[in-house]
Amino acid sequence: MACKQYFTDCFRHNLAMTSPYKGKTGLVRIWNALFYSLDGLKAAFKHEDAFRQEFLLASVLVPLGLWLGETGSEKAMLAGVVLMVLVVELLNSGIEAVVDKASPETNELAKRAKDMGSAAVLISLSMAFLVWLLVLSF
Repeated sequence: MACKQYFTDCFRHNLAMTSPYKGKTGLVRIWNALFYSLDGLKAAFKHEDAFRQEFLLASVLVPLGLWLGETGSEKAMLAGVVLMVLVVELLNSGIEAVVDKASPETNELAKRAKDMGSAAVLISLSMAFLVWLLVLSF
């Protein structure tokens, strides 16, 4: 019985700590999430040069990958790896925005977080290059 009470208390505590923005459920939540996501894409286009450049590259490479891939798996790999670069860039931009808001002055931990986000973008770009090289060379 003590275990059940513990989980009930934890559940109530989590409800009390929930953000006031988390009150929507069901289709309303999904509908709102769509517009929050579109706002994020607009912000990335407006404020992030790297995202605009990578999006331009993706607008060429995704259709090209769908055309060049011979099997469904190849098409998925060629297009998917390019879209993954955009996802990683969005996450990196989010990290940078939060770090800049939390710590506008020079800080070693802030630099480390931003550098790690940048490294993630570099690795995703390298992986995209490698996948394209391997899929198209066979």
